[in-house]
Amino acid sequence: MAWNEPGGGGRDPWGGGRGDQGPPDLDEVFRRLSQRLGGLFGGRRGGARAGGGRSGGGLWLVGVGVAVWLLSGIYIVGPAERGVVLRFGKYVGTTMPGPHWHWPYPIERVEKVDVDRIRQAEHKALMLTRDENIVDVDVGVQYRVQDPKAYLFHVRNPELTVVQAVESAIREVVGKSDMDFVLTEGRTEVAARTQRLAQAILDRYGTGVQLTKVNLKDAQPPEEVQAAFADAIKAREDEQRYKNEAEAYANEIIPKARGRAARQIEDANAYKAEVVARAKGETARFLALLREYQRAPQVTRERLYIDAMEHVFGNATKVVVDVERGSPLLYIPLDRLMGKAGGAAAPEAAPASPAPAEKPPMRRRAPLGGRFRDLRRREVR
Repeated sequence: MAWNEPGGGGRDPWGGGRGDQGPPDLDEVFRRLSQRLGGLFGGRRGGARAGGGRSGGGLWLVGVGVAVWLLSGIYIVGPAERGVVLRFGKYVGTTMPGPHWHWPYPIERVEKVDVDRIRQAEHKALMLTRDENIVDVDVGVQYRVQDPKAYLFHVRNPELTVVQAVESAIREVVGKSDMDFVLTEGRTEVAARTQRLAQAILDRYGTGVQLTKVNLKDAQPPEEVQAAFADAIKAREDEQRYKNEAEAYANEIIPKARGRAARQIEDANAYKAEVVARAKGETARFLALLREYQRAPQVTRERLYIDAMEHVFGNATKVVVDVERGSPLLYIPLDRLMGKAGGAAAPEAAPASPAPAEKPPMRRRAPLGGRFRDLRRREVR
């Protein structure tokens, strides 16, 4: 039965002994509480002695509760964290890694922020370029917390702020660039410029965030025109491939041409040296012959004539026969006779040709050189 219900015997938990159902008198409650605490700390001796056991037990419980409450203020900050201490919701300070103590709740509380963890965000949207084309850009962002206080209190939603700042920056960068530059060789530069501009925006807002990397994951034309752009890209790649093949062919042909040119130059130099040497040799031989001619003109002239005649008749196909006792020279076409004799044999059914008339036998004479030398001597005389 509740203490304030009818028939409860007037049992008042506050010790008032009142039988009514109204709220207790606060003045009376505080008075009784002060009396009990005064008895615990050596106050009045009358009633304190009677309830000394219960007063000592209450004091012990209060002390234990206070100790537990104070010990609840111990906290540990991890190696990658920073502790932001708040006193009644107001920033007090930032604690470094390690064990710390703060006034327990509800006086102070600690917000732990991981400053080493790399956070990620993505954004994808259609953007307009400087040459009035539309590109579909997909950008990825990596960032970490640099200032825990600013990260917690300067902006309401840091993640959303980072995404919006990166979107604003990349729209500005893409809007100042041509579409071909964004789609092909300019991706790295677009990402770098976006990171610098977005970091400036975040610093101006005081977000306490540092961008570690902005990556342009993909940049494509709209889906409706991707086929045409694929053909254009393929043509551009074919152009580059043809250029590379032409350069490779040029790199192969030019050294060979240079080698052939060097070889021709060496051959020309060798021919030049040969002709010069031969000319010098002919000159030396002529000068030597000139000296001999100056010493004995008649002998030298005869010798030259004989050598010339031997050279001419040595290459001729005629045979000159000298007859004894001053008979005229007979020129016999032995080359034709020898050519006919070396031909194919006549058919067996062909009639036999008449035998040629017998010629007087030829006697062997002295060599032509001696005969010509004798004739030359008679002419000179």
